[in-house]
Amino acid sequence: MRAVFVMIKCELGKAYDVAQAAADSIEQLSEMFSTSGQYDLLGKFYLETDQDIGRFVTEKVQTLPSVKDTYTIITFNAFTGG
Repeated sequence: MRAVFVMIKCELGKAYDVAQAAADSIEQLSEMFSTSGQYDLLGKFYLETDQDIGRFVTEKVQTLPSVKDTYTIITFNAFTGG
């Protein structure tokens, strides 16, 4: 599994609706955060290593109602303390 972060820009007033729709319909969603700045939400998704990231984002995230734009961040390594 690998973590992929997707920043999501929503139609005005729709960020909470988009977050709930993602939580209800995307099983790969680990966490969804509301954010300030250029994007409204930050989603953390865990995908299988052989899963096509572009297809996942375009078919699962960008098709949610009221999503206007996305920005995908692909991760390499996770570091933890201890």
